[in-house]
Amino acid sequence: MTDHHQKKYQNRLTAIIEKRGPIKTVGVIGMGYVGIPAAALFADAPEFQKVYGFQRDSKSSGYKIELINRGESPLDKDEPELGDLISKVVSGGKFECTADFSRIAECDAICLAIQTPFANPKDLIPDFGPLQEGLRQTGKYLSEGALVVLESTITPGTTTGMAREILEGESGLRAGEDFALAHAPERVMVGRLLKNIREHDRIVGGIDDPSTRRAIELYIPVLTTGSIIPMTATAAEVTKTAENAFRDLQIAAANQLALHCEAMGVNVYDVRKGIDSLKGEGITRAILWPGAGVGGHCLTKDTWHLERGAQQLGGELWYPHGQHSIFGVARAINDFMPSHMAQLTRDAQDRAGIDVAESHIALLGWAFINDSGDARNTPSEPFYNEMEGYGAGMMVHDPFVADDEAGVPIEDNLDTVLRDADTIVIFTGHSEYRNLDPLTVKWLSGEDHPVIVDGRNTIDPDSFINAGFIYKGIGRGDKNNHTVI
Repeated sequence: MTDHHQKKYQNRLTAIIEKRGPIKTVGVIGMGYVGIPAAALFADAPEFQKVYGFQRDSKSSGYKIELINRGESPLDKDEPELGDLISKVVSGGKFECTADFSRIAECDAICLAIQTPFANPKDLIPDFGPLQEGLRQTGKYLSEGALVVLESTITPGTTTGMAREILEGESGLRAGEDFALAHAPERVMVGRLLKNIREHDRIVGGIDDPSTRRAIELYIPVLTTGSIIPMTATAAEVTKTAENAFRDLQIAAANQLALHCEAMGVNVYDVRKGIDSLKGEGITRAILWPGAGVGGHCLTKDTWHLERGAQQLGGELWYPHGQHSIFGVARAINDFMPSHMAQLTRDAQDRAGIDVAESHIALLGWAFINDSGDARNTPSEPFYNEMEGYGAGMMVHDPFVADDEAGVPIEDNLDTVLRDADTIVIFTGHSEYRNLDPLTVKWLSGEDHPVIVDGRNTIDPDSFINAGFIYKGIGRGDKNNHTVI
């Protein structure tokens, strides 16, 4: 497209948007960890008159519609403040959840907050099916001058490629000429959803300048300390996938260091403290924490969105990429950690004279992050499957995760899980596990030398070793071969 034609289309879109007026009605498609808090905050902003939360009335998620419309939060245990906010905006008539997608026609702006997991984790190809369906519904009812924003984490090139094609095909309108299109990726963490949306800087990337300006208009009212960082749509896609890939890389570096420390018989936490002490102008040596594995919806897949985008947009790449890139290697290291936990567990059982096939393991923690019920892609699952494959008996405790969310039986009474367990494995750093009493745990186990494997540095090794436990921990080379007392 020539600069002349591009400017002509942008002028047309600007005129249509100006005629339409300020954004008053907002639609959010996808009532999950991203969509619900986003919709509630839009509804709480005085600049907007009405917010619709669009949710399919499916067997698995349809219950959210009635729950939200009663002023209740489906995420209340993970985000207590959210329930009060939903109650406020629902009772005030500003927020409504619906399965009627035809109401998209009323919306000045529509945000899509739909997950893009792998269809098959082995081939690393994202499942865009739900997002594509959301785009089709949006395009079907899209009105002239509306803004469409993708908040979903996506492969770079998706906004200007697949998303644009579906929206244009369904609506008969042209992106950048008849409607605005942008990518503004979410940057939230479970337990801090509202705080993150309000306070984190917001990346906003339109397919053109009018789209970017309209998207900025949408997000400015919900920011408190956060500011807008404008860029192109593709740059915004790269930013989101790269920041998660880089965090995954930092965790992998800590995990690799922990493995080295185990091999060399030193304490990774001493080493970490020493490295972090080097400070001064231009010096950054901060190291993240090692652990039993990486979970959640984002870090486990966003590296592959980034790598896939480079291959699709970059053509024949002449440098290490995919599984051979530094980000791909980091993914392999983090994926290895649950299996390493299984190795530590078997080694400790050997020292205690416990036959793994006859062992009774108390697995503490199914959520992927401490003090949360979010169990998406939890590293506890591959450990559970591996140890079950060896014939071990397994009981899982988690105070935040329910059976129907885990896919395995979850017990919420810690004593029940610990009783008669010859092996205790801590996989999630829940606060409750930091207060474990060695003598009580040993009494419940009924063993002279029970095994305890700590994947999150939650307990004091010496107190358990002195109580007669066989201890193993991630990065604890100084303790993993201790004398049995």
